Amino acid sequence: MNTTQTIRDEILKLKKEHDVCILAHAYQSQDIWEVADYVGDSYGLSLQAAKTGQQTVLLCGVRFMAETVKILSPEKKVLLSHPQAGCPMAQQISVAELAALKETYPDYTVAAYINTTSELKTLCDVCVTSSSAVKIIQNIENDHILFIPDCNLGGWIARQVPEKIIRPVAGGCPAHAAMHADQVRQMKSLFPEAKLLVHPECKAEVTELADYVGSTTGIMEYAKNSSAKSFIIGTENSIVEHLQFACPDKRFYPLSKDCICSNMKLTTLMDVWHCLHGTGGEEITLSEQVMKQARRCIDTMLTLG
Repeated sequence: MNTTQTIRDEILKLKKEHDVCILAHAYQSQDIWEVADYVGDSYGLSLQAAKTGQQTVLLCGVRFMAETVKILSPEKKVLLSHPQAGCPMAQQISVAELAALKETYPDYTVAAYINTTSELKTLCDVCVTSSSAVKIIQNIENDHILFIPDCNLGGWIARQVPEKIIRPVAGGCPAHAAMHADQVRQMKSLFPEAKLLVHPECKAEVTELADYVGSTTGIMEYAKNSSAKSFIIGTENSIVEHLQFACPDKRFYPLSKDCICSNMKLTTLMDVWHCLHGTGGEEITLSEQVMKQARRCIDTMLTLG
């Protein structure tokens, strides 16, 4: 019978034989982290894919992330570990709806969270990540910003950059948006010494109570570098597990036991195994026009950020 260890060993052997670079998003499980060449947030992974010498990249995450990898590395073969792994947020606004919004607000610069489809990015002026959003919005010359698709992240940016008029479009991450202030008070009563670290995709009622608000990578770095010994984590619960492995001398508690991304959890270690055997996954293909037009807002992000 196969075990996690035997499958892991075969994956490590196969990726070397087939010269495949494995990228794992931070919300993937620990066993997938351990076979990946790079672990990180969506944009950071796409940059690593562009730098690596391998011509085949396997993305363990969700579809918009694999599309971003393809946009930045159009010459490479990009595989998505599970074809059904999508992102509800990325699907919350259509190309037609965004086109209509641009007509309604013609004087606004359209800023897109990177958690959007490649087709939506073709209509946007600039892309942002949760870690770079404030700096990029500050550096946009226009004072009027239309922000898609996460209204919680958009609202958090607006509070950091009050000199701009930011109009967030309704939408967001269902898992992060489900957390609320009552949960914070409950967890704080149980663990009064714990620092609260949350993602800006959470509602304002949560971020306003936090000791730190930042990207997934930022949350992990804060916890690792902090002298505090206990933390309440307000983001996808896999981060609790990863921090437990990284900092066994510290304690980590989920703000909500229900903050789970079901799309991220679709990918299993066996899915990675099947991809390397050529019997699983999906190759990401985008038209030249979409890749070229979507790349513009990403390049603008680099210029401003």
